Amino acid sequence: MNIKKNDQVTIIAGKDKGKTGKVLQIFADVNRASVDGLNLLIKHMRPRRQGEKGQRIEFAAPMNISNMMLVCPKCNKATRVGHEFLKAADGKKGTKVRVCKKCKATID
Repeated sequence: MNIKKNDQVTIIAGKDKGKTGKVLQIFADVNRASVDGLNLLIKHMRPRRQGEKGQRIEFAAPMNISNMMLVCPKCNKATRVGHEFLKAADGKKGTKVRVCKKCKATID
């Protein structure tokens, strides 16, 4: 997966197009992510007890990951994500890291 929790992303499609925010939660099984302050929906809650008032709860609904792009922390631009293996000390394949396609900087 190219986007992880606490990444900075920009929205490229939908009602919040052009806005940026921090990823709060990832739902990998359905390919969705929840972004802080974006894609806000209102849920109306009924009163549970007599005499209590109902509520309107505003929450960030999950949106499809294909509608967002990762913002590179080095060049501060929305970018595609590549993957590379860092070399280990013994010359073998090391850890897999995400790479910015624009400035070639490692993201993790």
